[in-house]
Amino acid sequence: MKRPGGLRVVLLGPPGAGKGTQAKFLEARYEICQVSTGEILRKAVKDQTPLGKKAKGYMDRGELLPDEVVVDLVAEQLRSPECRRGFILDGFPRTTGQADALEGILKEIGSQLDVVIHLKVPRDVIIGRLAGRRTCRNCGSLHHVMFDPPIRMGICDRCQDELYQRDDDREGTVAARLEVYENQTAPLIHYYRDRGLLAEIDAAGSVEEIQSRLVQMVEKGRA
Repeated sequence: MKRPGGLRVVLLGPPGAGKGTQAKFLEARYEICQVSTGEILRKAVKDQTPLGKKAKGYMDRGELLPDEVVVDLVAEQLRSPECRRGFILDGFPRTTGQADALEGILKEIGSQLDVVIHLKVPRDVIIGRLAGRRTCRNCGSLHHVMFDPPIRMGICDRCQDELYQRDDDREGTVAARLEVYENQTAPLIHYYRDRGLLAEIDAAGSVEEIQSRLVQMVEKGRA
């Protein structure tokens, strides 16, 4: 029997696993809300909400946002009308502490997770994906030198500004980011496996292949 009230999914995966792409796919397919911590942070800062102003203070000082600020931003979004039909969490939780906080938020709003999907990608594939990524300095659009090259080399297709390689997309930095991710996320994977919520899929291959695996896992998780 399917649970009422839409679909509630957490996507886990290393940098370059394609969480953003697959979250947007699920958002469109199931008509639910994508909750990306990066996007809601940028929107809160732009809209100058109380939480946005608080977050901006940390950012202006070059400090990492404490868990309570990130949790409050996510909680605010999950309580919004847009998320009543369901949601996909992309980039949250990152730690077991945040996972505990999420559990508390969901209990408060009378909801629960259907499935937590871990997108597994070999290290060499991730390094290739990220090291080939190029970002627009103006609008933030992404291209890839192999998979999605711009029409004009080094120029953004959308706004015609310059494309560049972010420091955190350089091969050495990517390897270091993966180590941090693996150390940070391993406990989170055990956390959701122990609760019977974890599903893992191979996230290497074409976008269509990954989407097919993803839908199978989502349907199995919500049954």
